[in-house]
Formats: sequence, C-alpha cells, structure tokens
Amino acid sequence: MRVGLDIGSTTIKCVVLDEHDQVIYDTYERHGSHITEKAGELLARLAKEQVPGGKAYLAISGSAGMGLADGCGVPFVQEVFATRVAAKRLAPQADVVIELGGEDAKILFLSGGTEVRMNGSCAGGTGAFIDQMATLLKMSPEELNEAASRAEKTYTIASRCGVFAKSDIQPLINQGAAAGDIAASIYQAVVNQTIAGLAQGRPIQGNVLYLGGPLTFNSELRKSFDHTLELTGLCPEHSLHFVAMGAAFYADREMDLAQVAKTIGSIQQVGEYTSQPPLFANKQEYEDFHARHMRASVPCVPFGTDVGPVHIGVDSGSTTVKVAVIDDNANLLFTDYQPNLGNPLPLIRDVLLKLYQNHPNLEVASVTSTGYGEELVKHAFRGDFGVVETVAHFTAARHFLPDVDFIIDIGGQDMKCFKIEDGAISDIFLNEACSSGCGSFLQTFAQALGYDVKEFAALGLFADKPVDLGSRCTVFMNSSVKQAQKDGASIQNISAGLSISVVKNAIYKVIRAASPEELGRRIVVQGGTFYNEAVLRAFEKEMGVEVVRPDIAGLMGAFGAALHGRSLVEKGHKSSLLSRQELLEFTQKTKNVQCNGCTNHCQLTVSTFAGGRRLISGNRCEKPVTGKTAQDDLNLYAYKQKMLAGYKPGPAVRGTIGIPLCLNMYELLPFWHAFFTSLGFAVVTSPVSTRAMYIKGQASIPSDTVCFPAKLAHGHIRALADMGIKTIFYPCMSYNIDEHLGDNHYNCPVVAYYPEVLAVNCPELADVTFINEFVGLHRPKDFKKKMYEIMNRYFPGIKRGEVERAADMGYAEYNAHMQRLRDKGAEIIAAARAEGKRIVVLAGRPYHVDPEVNHGIDALLCRHGAAVITEDSVAWHEEKFPTTVLNQWTYHSRLYAAAKYCTTQKDMDLVQLVSFGCGVDAITTDETREILHEGGKLYTQLKIDEITNLGAVNIRIRSLFAALDEKERKGE
Repeated sequence: MRVGLDIGSTTIKCVVLDEHDQVIYDTYERHGSHITEKAGELLARLAKEQVPGGKAYLAISGSAGMGLADGCGVPFVQEVFATRVAAKRLAPQADVVIELGGEDAKILFLSGGTEVRMNGSCAGGTGAFIDQMATLLKMSPEELNEAASRAEKTYTIASRCGVFAKSDIQPLINQGAAAGDIAASIYQAVVNQTIAGLAQGRPIQGNVLYLGGPLTFNSELRKSFDHTLELTGLCPEHSLHFVAMGAAFYADREMDLAQVAKTIGSIQQVGEYTSQPPLFANKQEYEDFHARHMRASVPCVPFGTDVGPVHIGVDSGSTTVKVAVIDDNANLLFTDYQPNLGNPLPLIRDVLLKLYQNHPNLEVASVTSTGYGEELVKHAFRGDFGVVETVAHFTAARHFLPDVDFIIDIGGQDMKCFKIEDGAISDIFLNEACSSGCGSFLQTFAQALGYDVKEFAALGLFADKPVDLGSRCTVFMNSSVKQAQKDGASIQNISAGLSISVVKNAIYKVIRAASPEELGRRIVVQGGTFYNEAVLRAFEKEMGVEVVRPDIAGLMGAFGAALHGRSLVEKGHKSSLLSRQELLEFTQKTKNVQCNGCTNHCQLTVSTFAGGRRLISGNRCEKPVTGKTAQDDLNLYAYKQKMLAGYKPGPAVRGTIGIPLCLNMYELLPFWHAFFTSLGFAVVTSPVSTRAMYIKGQASIPSDTVCFPAKLAHGHIRALADMGIKTIFYPCMSYNIDEHLGDNHYNCPVVAYYPEVLAVNCPELADVTFINEFVGLHRPKDFKKKMYEIMNRYFPGIKRGEVERAADMGYAEYNAHMQRLRDKGAEIIAAARAEGKRIVVLAGRPYHVDPEVNHGIDALLCRHGAAVITEDSVAWHEEKFPTTVLNQWTYHSRLYAAAKYCTTQKDMDLVQLVSFGCGVDAITTDETREILHEGGKLYTQLKIDEITNLGAVNIRIRSLFAALDEKERKGE
C-alpha cells in the first residue's frame, strides 16, 4: 500500500492507495498552523484504521511539508514534481495544469517544454483571497459560488490584493450592485490575476486540468476560466489530492506509520528568531503613556431636552458607519459605530429614528455626510452638506491640535496620511498597492490565531522580544508568523511584532518617508487601528515623538463632519433632514445600468428614494444626470482624442499598414499617418482601447509588473490581427524628438523597446509582417536614409525621393499637430480665465489620453468645475532649467517644465497621472513634487491601472480643490 501526504499552507491532504494504485481513503482538512500535531494524528489514525499491519510506502509533499519530512526521515517530493507525476499517470493527455491553493497559485505547462509558474510576492487570486471576499459579502464560499451562477454582468475588481479588492467591491455594495454580479466579478478577478500574473505571455491552450480547493469547490470559477481561455477545462476526480497522489506514486520506501507518527510527536521545533526591543520597558512607562493619551478627549454632556440645536455628522465608510452628534459648543452628545453590512442606509435610518424617538423636541441645525457613501447619505436623508473625508478628518484633528502638521488615519481597509502646511492640506498619501499596514491586517491574524482582535492587540503590550516580521503581504506574512511560532515565539511577541510591522509599512511603504522627521512633529493619529495601544506605542517609538490620539480616534470623520456643518450655518438655521414621519416611510430602490452616452460606458447605480428623489452614481460626467453632453470645450484631453480620431485611412495604392494606437503612437500617429499616406498606403489604426480589448490580449503579457498602457498594447496587436491587417508597423525608438528641455531626449525603456516584447510574445504576429525596426526621428537626415532601407526591405521598388518627401510630410504634420495642440491649450486657458474657472494641468505621458488608461479622470475634473489642459500644451513656455535628477527623458522634461510653468500661474495647478508599475515615475514624482513645493504649489498624484473604481481619485481631487479654497480664503 502507498500513502501520500500533501501539507500545504492552510490544509493537509492525504491519500491511501491499494496495490492497484486505486484510492481507498482520502482526507482534506485545515491544519490551523498546527502541522506536526495534525500530521502525527493523521498517520497514527491511518496505521490503526486504514493500513493493515501499519506499514506502507510513504512520502510527503507540499509547501509546508519539507521541514516535517526532514525531521522524521520520510522522503520528500517537491510539490510541482508530485503534480507532474500524478498528471502523467492519471491525465496523460493534459497540456496545462492550473492549480489554486489556499495561499499559492501555480500553472504547470506539460507540453511544449515543461515549465512551472508560481506566485511570488503577492497572494491575490488564491483560496485565501476568495475566502476574504466571501466574508466581505457575508457569504460562505459555497454561497459565493451559488450567487455567481445568477450573475448578469461583471465589474472590474482588483485581485492583486485582498484589501484593494475590498476597496473596489465596497462602493459596489454601497451603490446596491447585485451580490451575484459582485461574486462573478470576484471570480473573474482571480482568472485575470492567474492568467496575467502567472502565464505571463505563454499561451494556455490544449487540454487544461483544474486542481486545488478553489477550482474543485467553485464551479463558477471554472466557468470563468473556460470563458476567458476560450476552452473547456477538466476538473478530474481526486483534483484535491493530485499532489498527495503524486507523492504516493513516487514513494519508494516502506515505513511504519505508527513509528513515523511517534517521531513527529517528538520533533522539537524551537529555534532563534530575530527580535526587536520591547514596546515598554516596564509597567510604569505604560501607565504614563496610557494617562497621557486619555487627556485627548472630547467633553461629553448628557443628551437632554435642553441641549438646543444639534449638528449631526455621518461618516459612511468602506466597511463601517459612524455617527456623531454635537451641540453648538462642540460637546459630544451621542455616537454610534457599526459595520455597514453592505448597505449603510437602513442603519443610518434606524439611528436617526432613535434620535427622534428619544428626543421628541430634537432641533437639528445641520447634517453633514462624509466618506465613501457621502452622496448617497446626503441624497437619501436630505442632508445639508457633504464634505470630502480628508477635510472632515483635518477639521477634527485641528480641534484637538490647532497647529497639527501631520495626520495619519489607519482604518480597517485603508490608510490616509496628509501633511498640513499653512493651515491647509498640502500632500495626501493613500495606500494603493499593498494593505499590510491596515487594521484588517491585524484582524486577519487575530482570527487565524483564534483571538478577538482587541484581546490579541493587548497581548503585545508587554512582550519581551517582539518578532521582527518586516512588512509583507498579509498572506505571505502568514509564513513568517508560522516560522516564528516554530522558532518558539510566544503569541505575545508575535502580536507585538505585527503591530510594529503595521507602523513600518505605513511610514516606509505608503508614505515612503526617507526618515520619520520629515513627516512633521505635531502629529494627530486616528482611525480605529490606533485604539490598539501596541500600534500607537510602536508609532511613537518609530517616529521619535509623542503624538495626539483622541479618545474618539475611530469617529474622527463623523466628528469632523459635524464640526464642518456647525461652521457653515448661521444661528437659527434648521436642517433639511427628513422628518420622523418621512423616515418611517423611507424606501430605497436600486438598479444598475450601463451608460452608453460616451466611450467611458460607466456602470451606473440609480437609487430612487421615497418621494421620487433620485441619485445616479458611478458617472464620471454630467450626461446621465443632466441629459446634456459633457462640455468638452475646456478639456484638452477630449480635443486630443478628436484630433487623433481624424486620421482616417487614405487610398490603398500600395497596400494597407496597421498601426497599434498605444504608447508613443498617441503622439507620433500624425507623423506616421502622413508618412505612409504620402507613400500610397492606407493607414489603419487599431480601435480605441476597451476593457474587452485588454482581456483579449492579456494571455500574451509576459510580465505582470509592466505598466497598464504597455499591457494594453497586446490587445491592440490582437485587434489589428482580428481586423485582417497583414502588415503592422510599430518601430523601436530609443530616442524621442529633442525639445531642448532636458539633458537628453530618450524614450523610457518600455516605450522604446516594447515592440520587441510584442514580437516574441503575441502569437497573432506569426501570420503578420511585423515591422519593428529601430528608427530615430530626432535626426531627420539619418532617419530618411534608414527609413529608405527599411521600406525597400519590405516593399521593394520604393524610390529614395519618395521616402524623403514622405518624411518631410511627416515632420510637417507632426509639427502642425503639436502647434494645434498648443493653440487649443492657450484658447482653453483664456476661456477658463474669462469664466473664473480653475485650470488643471493633467500631466502624464501621451498615452494617458487613452480613455481606457485615464478612466475618464479628465471628465471628472471638468465635472468638478475645472478646465483641463496637458503638460505638452504649456511646457514650451519654459527654457531648460537645472533639476536635482538626470533629466534625460523627453516626456519627463516636459513634465518638469509644465510643473515649473504652473508655479508662475496663480490660477493653474498640476495633477500628475502615474501608472502602476512605472519604475521611472519613482523619480518623476519626487522631482515634480519638489518643483511645485518650491513654487508654493500643492502636489497631487493619481495612480492608475486597469481598475476603474475612481473612489480614491475623487478623494484626492476634491481634497486638492478644498485645499485651494482654503488658501484662497486666507488670501494666499
């Protein structure tokens, strides 16, 4: 008989095979990190109940099995090899194996050269991710699968991180999106993460096997894979136990199972771990710390009948709803804090009804909402004001520390930090790529270790040797915690270590501070996570300064909203809040529709309330609300898009050339269109980017870390091939045109050489003539010579004179195009000034004009009353000037020049678009910030990728405008 054990990150699987290699027993159970105990119990049970005589051929596999196998002398089989052994024997026809586990994911290519791809730095898109999402929707994983089967549409959801998926999902929940649609979207996110993150350009085709728990238990997840891969995969019998079966097949040594179980029981897994100094030297130090923080409190007075007018603040956050009621003197009368359960409105209605019922003569002077659900709450209950959450938090912090210069708010799923200069918010930091510094990070570990989060946090206060865990992805931190446990770390030391890692992540990963001193010395900390005194103490120790933690740290948004409302109303003002009777009759109906009014195709949520009041959310322009087309007169992005759309194919005298409308082609299309048209070619561009185009091309993307605009290029190549284009032109260009603003004029490496990546990764190009030669427009004479050689190589018979004339036509059209752009920019600036509008330079790179890349941020800015221009429309005003970095890229030198120009224009501000995965933007963001700050301007950065939820973007934009309003009010 044969026995195979597969000890994974969260589960232990076992199979027993008879002499004919048939499964006679299998088991699948979670080990809860108690690996040695579970394995010992299991083997003892097998010896007693399943294996006559207690002897069998035994081998161990799995990501957590090697140490155990070594400790008890049992042969170890690497899990990928075990999968391959089992697949060869049980499914010899398989070409590809996709296996999703609890915390790991892998793709094993069996034909065309054996290769394995595994997740490395991120555990998004695994079983743990699906479990987290099911919990968020208040469902079991089984119910999630059932809900997905009823889906009618899918939304774009991030799967790169569980918490960022939450930040995409929570607005959908708050807007009333159907649970089934969200469930299906979660599965699609897992599919996208697996294909883009693991396959990395290698086609998944042929016979595909689905293995592992998530793919076995979730039929709708398998359907999502089938649909995206355009095939029908197989989930074989014993799909949960393939690794264990491979280990059993490979086992070559007969062993006494009872003896192995006994040996496992005697393994002493105690070692040394890296530790840090304790949070408190002694009990007295803690008592002094505790007493100091208790002093930052809000006066609370009884909520009697004689309190007079009250001001209500409602903070409808991503996962919680907070309510604060204050009187005219800012005394706290009432608070409420509870999970939003997916829909905040019924909870807020109940709270407001109780206020009316308990205080029949209640006189409400103002109601102000903030947070994710700000607009929803304001419209539903006829609130008076809405305030962006950053301003609400700043207002509350200033109440406790009038000269506050830095605020950090760590909540359950998000982290916000802002610097304050001259009484206004000058810089905002939001966690955008990793969530390991948030409250849910600690909650995840508390639950995994069997503790309530408050109890778990308190354990770390007096730890003698906190574990040094660094700061890693929530899921991968599991392995560090498990290792620390094996090395003898107590729960107390693990708790303290996790609290310290939250703080280090906030300071060094989110804020990216070079040193704590640069953040500020007058600091207010807030958010529910700072109720955890271990986190609070770790923050003070890391910063080297005593901070203010208000006693209402978790209610600061609601308290700040109430204070904001109080500051806006005159004495005697009565709120427009719904009456008690209207609240009793309150109803809410929601429906989801797609707007087809423009290329954004926004997913709209229409909420209808009693009395016919209606709120449309999810829109980026005013068309769904007003019925009028968005005003593009003051939007240079829209003008650029129209100009590019005007380049139509001419007569195909010599044939047709396809050009992918991506990356630098957003700027150089005018040149190449004129060049090829002059030579008698019809120039056909790929269609405007869409989400569907990206999905179609993602299978050939070789790197998950490259920027989204580059990933989109794969979809454009696929689109041109699908259009039947047989010749595609997309050259490599090390240099850009020299605008004399920098030390050199390179293209960034991705823009310069991405055609090479496409050439070796896009299978569609096998049947296409792909011209991706190296050319340089920066030296016209050399260009004409090189281009003549290239054209003759592919189209013999073209004369040198024709190529030279075509090049002249190209340069002339490019220069005319750029001049039209500058002229339109000047026209927009003049019109905006005549109308008294703010002017925003929405600065990025040429391809940020792509609507699928910018997600309609230009329209969003216009909706907020600003005129939008681009960096290339104003950079020409500046001469070359010294920078603190090597200024060698054309796009960067434009950006710096535009920032410099903004500092000379009182009514002009710059907002920088940054793509996730853009390495060189680590340089540009710091330099641009420095240029703007030196000129007395605020810096705002918007990070964008394929995720379309603009919640964080809207917060930043509104915060910028609020800060500008504050500066204007002060006459600065």
